[in-house]
Amino acid sequence: MAEILVRNLKKKTVDELKRLARMNGRSLQAQTKIILEEATREPKVDMETARKMALELQKKFNEGDFPDSVELIRESRDAR
Repeated sequence: MAEILVRNLKKKTVDELKRLARMNGRSLQAQTKIILEEATREPKVDMETARKMALELQKKFNEGDFPDSVELIRESRDAR
């Protein structure tokens, strides 16, 4: 297995990595390894599929009959 060495990290970056490691019950090395592995994973969907999904959601919400938020706020305020 390969190893890497990262030099000259900002203290704030290292402190945040340590905080994440403590939160997740991991060593600093284990936490950093997981972050690097997640960052290099292939996307779950390709861009074309993601665009299609976004357009479908946009159409769904544009066709919806949503109440006017101003009216909802007025009703809530008047109910008090």
